[in-house]
Amino acid sequence: MNESDPAADGLFSPFTLRGVSARNRIVVSPMCQYSSVDGGPTDWHLVQFGRFAMGGAGIVFTEETAVEARGRKTYQCAGLWQDDHVSQYRRITDFIRAQDAVPALQIGHSGRKASVHGARQDWAPLTDDDAFPSEPPWQGLAPSPIPSAPGHHTPREMDAADIGQALDTWAEAARRADDAGFDILEIHGAHGYLLHQFLSPVSNQRTDAYGGDLDGRMRFPLEVTETVRAAWPADKPLFFRVSAVDGKGGAWTLDDTVVLSRELRDRGVDLIDCSSGGITGDSDLPMIARTPGYHVPFAERIRAESGVPTIAVGLITEPEPADAIIRAGQADLCALARELLWNPNWPAHAAKQLGQPLPYDVMPEEIAFRLRRRDEVAEMDINQKDGPGDGQVGLVETT
Repeated sequence: MNESDPAADGLFSPFTLRGVSARNRIVVSPMCQYSSVDGGPTDWHLVQFGRFAMGGAGIVFTEETAVEARGRKTYQCAGLWQDDHVSQYRRITDFIRAQDAVPALQIGHSGRKASVHGARQDWAPLTDDDAFPSEPPWQGLAPSPIPSAPGHHTPREMDAADIGQALDTWAEAARRADDAGFDILEIHGAHGYLLHQFLSPVSNQRTDAYGGDLDGRMRFPLEVTETVRAAWPADKPLFFRVSAVDGKGGAWTLDDTVVLSRELRDRGVDLIDCSSGGITGDSDLPMIARTPGYHVPFAERIRAESGVPTIAVGLITEPEPADAIIRAGQADLCALARELLWNPNWPAHAAKQLGQPLPYDVMPEEIAFRLRRRDEVAEMDINQKDGPGDGQVGLVETT
């Protein structure tokens, strides 16, 4: 359980789960990069995720990472399905940890969302024409043979053998994640990916033990959770990302998520990462309005009714509202994504804006000491009528 008091120091209070502690409650949310080579990370990933750690975040997720090659959305998606990937990720996790941040990994399986182009091509489905650059389309797996959208590939319905093999891949990915140096692992059960596909009645129309009522539709995601928890070290936290509600016209509701969260808690999940959307249908379920902090009410209710810590994410861009979320006990962590792309030093700026006594200390000392020196010289210029001029200030900053 969380050993920290969220109201004690707000956004910059430490956070502990199992044997892992984060210096603050700012989380870099997983963001797909579409820059991997055969699933493995490159220098792009080292620099991209490294700069978030240098900027002061407490927990740095890399990106959604496929447990098997056919579980990718695109050929450029990240993966952890072979041992060669382990050392490639280790240089990234070592660097993140060296900046006093916690390296975290989200593992998932795209299911029926497989075999598409990347985000800049709006995830258009691959075609036979794409085979010329050696990127032929492939058939994804799903609970039912229903395409994710009109014009997209029809997936193959998973049978008992597929389910058993899938569980093995999740376990292997969890073991590799530990070997690669990650300290937090998150199961991706949201955004229309495979586990969410099993949960939602829109995409799961099975009549066997893995479909039908809520218990049946939860069965495979819960089996995955049990498998991953058994393979993941007992002293390291396990998170689970949910779509608290389906997208517009969907069928999965917040009431369902509360039930799921209790079941996940009983299987060793330490925190629920609260998002929404990814599966649409023709019901009267409305689309969630994307306003600042729009997932906070989900995180607050799930936290209160399931007894599991939560992450709030979704257009959290300003320090004061993020701090207020933690102090009010609406969530235990605040996650940012695109705002950190715009300003990877957001945590340091937030520390200063919120009046933290040593705001620069969330950054590496190689950077922090120069910023402190700048402030000291500026203060001297203010307090000493005949203090050093602009030339001397510049000299101090550049030496």
